[in-house]
Amino acid sequence: MALCLSASKSIAFNIRCSNSTSDSLPSSSVFKSLKIPRFWPWQKVKMGPLTVSPMGFGTWAWGNQLLWGYQDSMDSELQQTFNLAVENGINLFDTADSYGTGKLNGQSEKLLGKFIRELPGDKQVKNDIVIATKFAAYPWRLTPGQFVNACKSSLERMEIEQIGIGQLHWSTANYAPLRERALWDGLVAMYEKGLVRAVGVSNYGPKQLLKIYKYLDDRGVPLRSAQVQFSLLSMGSDQMEIKNICDSLGIRVIAYSPLGLGMLTGKYTPSNLPPGPRGLLFRQILPGLEPLLTSLREIAQRRRKTIPQVAINWCICKGTIPIPGVKSVKQTEENLGALGWQLSSDELLQLEYAALDSPQKMIQNVFQTK
Repeated sequence: MALCLSASKSIAFNIRCSNSTSDSLPSSSVFKSLKIPRFWPWQKVKMGPLTVSPMGFGTWAWGNQLLWGYQDSMDSELQQTFNLAVENGINLFDTADSYGTGKLNGQSEKLLGKFIRELPGDKQVKNDIVIATKFAAYPWRLTPGQFVNACKSSLERMEIEQIGIGQLHWSTANYAPLRERALWDGLVAMYEKGLVRAVGVSNYGPKQLLKIYKYLDDRGVPLRSAQVQFSLLSMGSDQMEIKNICDSLGIRVIAYSPLGLGMLTGKYTPSNLPPGPRGLLFRQILPGLEPLLTSLREIAQRRRKTIPQVAINWCICKGTIPIPGVKSVKQTEENLGALGWQLSSDELLQLEYAALDSPQKMIQNVFQTK
C-alpha cells in the first residue's frame, strides 16, 4: 500500500511540475476505458468546509433561450452532460435563481435538482455534489428576509436540503449603495439558518470585496468564494487585484466565462459569428484577437490539446476554479480534457504576452464594482 502511494505521488509530481511542452496524458478514449477521473484525487480544492473539483461547470445556458437557444428538447442531452461530468470527478456546478428566460426563470436550478435525483450509482457521489447558486439583487428584494426567502425558493426548485455555496449575484454599490447592507445581512441569515454551507459573492471589485469580507468576518461568517469574469481575455488590473486579495484572505476565485463566451474556442472568425447578441459582441472583439488565438493554437498543437483546453488550463494554473458553460456531451468531453496536465511557466508567459498584444479585451460585466 505504501509503495502504491509513493508511486502515485511520484506520478502526480511529474504531471504538476514538468515544464516540458511535449508531455501529455493519454487520449480521452483511454480515460473512458479506464473509468477514472481526469485529475488525481488529491488535486481536489478546499473551499472552507467544502471539497470541490479543480474545475466546475456553469449552467447559464440551461433555460436561456435568448442567448444560448435553449429548448426543452435539450434536456435529455443536458442530463447526459451532467452524468458524464460527475462520472469524471466533477462535483461543482454553478447556477443562479435568475438563470432561465421568461417563463423558464429558475429552469437551470430545476434541471440540476432533477439530474441529481436521477443520477445513477452511489448515493455518496450525489451527496458530494456542490451546488453554487446565486441570488439576484432584484429591485423588489429590499430586506434580508427577502434574500432568505429567495434561498428557500432555490432549495424548493432543486429539491435539496442545503445549498453548497450561496452567492450574491451582484452588488448594488454602483447604483443603489444603501441597499448593500440588506444583501450582506441576507447572506449572514442564510448561513446562520443553515440554508447554505458556505457563502460567496459574484461581480465584486477589489474595494467592495474587502468591505464585505470585513463585514461578514465581524459577524463570524467566512467569505469562501468570489466569482468574477476571469480569462486570457479578462486579466486586467482589477481582475488581478481581486485575485491577489482573495489569495491573501483565503477566498477561492471562481472564474466564469473562462472561454470569453466562446471567443477563445477558435471556432469563430469575423466571417463566422454565432447568432444573436453574442455575434454583435464577437464582431467588435474577434478581429483584434489574432495574436492570442495564434499562441493558443500553437500550444494546443504541441500539447495535442484543443484551444479551449489550453485556455481553461491557463485559468487553473493561475489558481482559479474555472466554470466553463456546457450544454452538450461534446463540450463536456472537450472541457474535461483541460484537466490532468499543466501548462509550463514558459507557456503561461507566452499566452499572457499574446493577450497583452491583442488590442481587444472582453467587456467587463456592468455590475462589477470597484
